[in-house]
Amino acid sequence: MAENRIDRELGTREKKARTKSWRRPSVLPVPKKEPGYDYHWVRVSMMGEADPRNVSEKLNEGWEPVKASDHPEMHTMHAENDKFKDNIIIGGLMLCKMPSEIVEERNEFYKNQAGNQMRAVDNNLMRESDPRMPLFNQRRSKVTFGNGT
Repeated sequence: MAENRIDRELGTREKKARTKSWRRPSVLPVPKKEPGYDYHWVRVSMMGEADPRNVSEKLNEGWEPVKASDHPEMHTMHAENDKFKDNIIIGGLMLCKMPSEIVEERNEFYKNQAGNQMRAVDNNLMRESDPRMPLFNQRRSKVTFGNGT
């Protein structure tokens, strides 16, 4: 049986390139990163109706609309509203940017606000606790594996 074997050094394996698997295409293109800025898509219309309240909230929050001339690589569609004709709008969403420092401060604010709300819920829950039947507040999960039997 050993007579038909080929030495391992003499045999070569052809490397097969792994075929690319299909991925769902992204609806919104990703803009080229500009140092010091974060990008966000802001809703300007939904189901054909303009949403000026959402736009004004985001602009007041500090988001700035991105001009189409700043990113010529992105395919743009023009809005019915002439107010946003020079901006990048795709599918009712307008590309906006904000300085990264402000985005970090904003995220920290909302993180603290969520933490304060969780503490308020915990305090309210523990206020209802009775020594005869205490409530336990554990937000930890534990993963255990079976022993194979």
